[in-house]
Amino acid sequence: MSGAGRRVIVVGAGVVGLSCAVRLLEAGHRVDVLARDLPLETTSSVAAAVWSPYSKPQEHVVRWARAAYDAFAALCDDESAGVVMRTGTELFREPAGDVWWREALPPGAGPDRETSLPAGYASGLTMRTPVVEMPVYLRWLSARVEALGGTITRMNLSALPDTDCLVVNASGIGARLLGGDRSVGPVRGQVVVVEQVGIDHWWIDSETPTYVVPRSTDVVLGGTALEGEWSRTPDPATAASILERAAQIEPRLAGARILRHKVGLRPGRPSVRLERVGDVIHCYGHGGCGVTVSWGCADDVVGWADG
Repeated sequence: MSGAGRRVIVVGAGVVGLSCAVRLLEAGHRVDVLARDLPLETTSSVAAAVWSPYSKPQEHVVRWARAAYDAFAALCDDESAGVVMRTGTELFREPAGDVWWREALPPGAGPDRETSLPAGYASGLTMRTPVVEMPVYLRWLSARVEALGGTITRMNLSALPDTDCLVVNASGIGARLLGGDRSVGPVRGQVVVVEQVGIDHWWIDSETPTYVVPRSTDVVLGGTALEGEWSRTPDPATAASILERAAQIEPRLAGARILRHKVGLRPGRPSVRLERVGDVIHCYGHGGCGVTVSWGCADDVVGWADG
């Protein structure tokens, strides 16, 4: 296997960078992660993180998402990973057909037509998918990197490292600078985290977007998808709108105690960039789909590194 055992620098400590680091370490490479933001400071830490494919190129997203689904399913037995399988429903205001990513779901997981819908919705597809509790999961990923002999170091880079090492550019929104890629831009996502009030079913209305994602001790409510907006400061009017929309879908959320407000800047791009150019493997531009395709992309990164 050519290239095996090389030193690799992964730039970026979000879910994509850490997943790449784990897979590279498992393949026998020596890996150091360098990042301006440590894992719990990244956009990944804000994500509601229900497995839900979108983004492009579609044929690769289906493949990456299926690989990630299987990897997350295997992690459900490890309580320290923060991954559980939950049933949930994607909602549509108009009668909807099928989803283009049906093949990303394993047999028996759906999606199936939902007949019990919240008011205002014409159709829904119910399926069983991984839901990832990101602060817990990012700690698990970080521990996995270190257990395999890798390192994670805070370093504010102004350019990709120019060394004899192989470099994986998983810098997310930072790729606008580090990759010189002006097609990368922020897609601002705001969420409200409320107390858990006995909800175990997730809901997504991608159009608005609105989502309700239950976790072990709280529920993540969203959201927004504001392109080109760099502010990380939660907006009170947006928070009020999120709470109102979420309660229309799940009335038990009305009056739920608010625990915190969060904003993350998704790394938007017309399509994911995953390619090798010389000694740099670019893996960025996942938008809000990073968790959903993380392990599949990491497998491809190892293929590029070895080949």
